[in-house]
Amino acid sequence: MDNQTKLDFSKPILAIDIGSTKTCALIAEIRAGEPHITGTGISKSNGLKKGAITNIELASKSIKSAVSDAKRIAGVDFGEAVVSISGAYTKSINSHGIVNVPSGEITLKEINRAIQTALYNANIPSEYETIHVLPYDFKVDEQDFIEDPIDMSGNRLEVSVHIVTVQKSSLENLRKAVKLAGLEISNIVLSAYASSIAVLNQDEKELGVAVIDIGGATSNLAIHLGNAIRYNDFLAVGSNHITNDLSMALHTPIRDAEAVKLEYGSLHSGSNAIIELPTVGNESERQEVSLEIVSSVIYARAEETLMILAKSLEKSGFKNQIGAGVVFTGGMTKLEGLRDLAVSIFDNMPVRFAKPKDMDGLFENLKDPSCSTVIGLVLYASGKNALYEIDSAKRLRLKEYFTSAAVAPEKLKEESDKVSLAFEQPKQYKAPEKTLKDGGSKEANKKLLEHIDLPERKGGGVRAYFVRFWRWATQLF
Repeated sequence: MDNQTKLDFSKPILAIDIGSTKTCALIAEIRAGEPHITGTGISKSNGLKKGAITNIELASKSIKSAVSDAKRIAGVDFGEAVVSISGAYTKSINSHGIVNVPSGEITLKEINRAIQTALYNANIPSEYETIHVLPYDFKVDEQDFIEDPIDMSGNRLEVSVHIVTVQKSSLENLRKAVKLAGLEISNIVLSAYASSIAVLNQDEKELGVAVIDIGGATSNLAIHLGNAIRYNDFLAVGSNHITNDLSMALHTPIRDAEAVKLEYGSLHSGSNAIIELPTVGNESERQEVSLEIVSSVIYARAEETLMILAKSLEKSGFKNQIGAGVVFTGGMTKLEGLRDLAVSIFDNMPVRFAKPKDMDGLFENLKDPSCSTVIGLVLYASGKNALYEIDSAKRLRLKEYFTSAAVAPEKLKEESDKVSLAFEQPKQYKAPEKTLKDGGSKEANKKLLEHIDLPERKGGGVRAYFVRFWRWATQLF
């Protein structure tokens, strides 16, 4: 077998974005370390308000409809999904952890202990549950701004983390809706984080950037500095507010106002063309409306929405640290003239309107800003997350671990299964330094290492693969 052949045994990925206006499901396979879309399904979202589930049964029907279509196209059937959650009921805090390095060389064990210690030190309210613990700065002894401390020499490791928590009641409602649709949740991902993965490039992350995803009824903001999220916020504003304004101003039903927005929506005035619309309460009666009025209504609401988002960015305290400016995505970004307005409101800052990254097998209808979150979920599930993080399943995730090796598929799968472990978070975050026991039995340590996600890393060949595997195995055990 050619030593460049890439073998992969990952399960198919099912990603579900439960948005404010639509629920989108994507199924993907991992081929040569990259996701390949095989199925998609989209349904209208029901049972949600301002990003939160308000009717479990209606929400589950939307999920089931989208997933059924995706499964039918992909020709596969499985029951686990990675699911998005809006920032509607999130609370984010920063924390810090310090651990000693007895051996003088930092291994995965010390990194895990440091992150767990930071989580243990955080003051998280009892009614909230952690979904992300994202390190944004490592420090080895007195050396600061370490990007990846693995294998570095030192006596002390420090880490600063950004912790995203969600109200337990909201999470439980989400889990119930997904379970009622016949599925289990493998991971829950903040929608702003998923959208960031889908639209940002490496330079923007390093320079510092704000990502604003403007959807139908909500907007999510995430600020990246040094390759990690430092701040996130949620605003209950979106393009549906424009629809409601048009309905009220033009005295026309909401569905007709939405149709006007989609067909004639523009912030550029100047057209005096006349259109006919039905009247609320008497749809058989038609009225004439100038497109100039339509444009004025849209402009007023769009301006107010962007000004609210600009104030949120100001409130974050990071405005002067984001060298790459602001990246907008989401369905509302398709509104003609919105970019010019954003440039004027977010003064002296670079502004980019972004579509999600392209990937193999991506359907044309998904190459759209409104699909950034669901594509980000697929990328997240395929290992394109932060370098290190503790996810909603309380597992330590590592970015892109290994892929290629010129060995028999059966042997590679056997070795892959041995390495694909995860650190289990201590119950109630007690004694994080005891997550692994240097003097414990092999059986006892194995129980602590049941769930690690080690996604794939390119390159290597036989020697590199086994050297890498042996190093990780000796560190873990």
